Amino acid sequence: MRWLAAVLLALCSQWAVANSDYKLGPGDQVQIRVFGQPDLNIDALLGKSGVVSYPFLGELTLTGLTVKEVEQLIYSGLKGDYLVAPNVYAQVISYRPFYIHGEVEEPGAYPYQPGLTVDQAIALAGGLTERASTDKIFLLSEQQQQAKRSKASLQSQVAAGDTIKIEQRFF
Repeated sequence: MRWLAAVLLALCSQWAVANSDYKLGPGDQVQIRVFGQPDLNIDALLGKSGVVSYPFLGELTLTGLTVKEVEQLIYSGLKGDYLVAPNVYAQVISYRPFYIHGEVEEPGAYPYQPGLTVDQAIALAGGLTERASTDKIFLLSEQQQQAKRSKASLQSQVAAGDTIKIEQRFF
């Protein structure tokens, strides 16, 4: 029983570490809560600019920040002038979608979940067509500065906003 608890703890801590590196972007829905201050609680969908209007602090740019960085930004802004020691909590309620096209049954945009692989993304898109090539899978990462696609495998990790392209195989 102890080993099961240890395994679950390890998996949860790996998910928390991976999720703590997640950078917010347009299309993400975030929730910000300040304990004991219901007027400072907001839910916001990040638009293209990534800017949200926050009480007392005005417009804040959240794009490119992690959830922990958002918490620190709000904490720093509220501490002192407005509250002595604000208890700030932020989380992603829904992630921006990833996109898949090419030789899949139902190409389009799908909701992202942390830990998603190309194989799971293909399953969400209804599976591969009969012409699909498992050797010609490409991933265009939203996080890369240059718009460059890279070769991917079925086990490759997909990030929110990424585009997956499955090409045809030649007989």
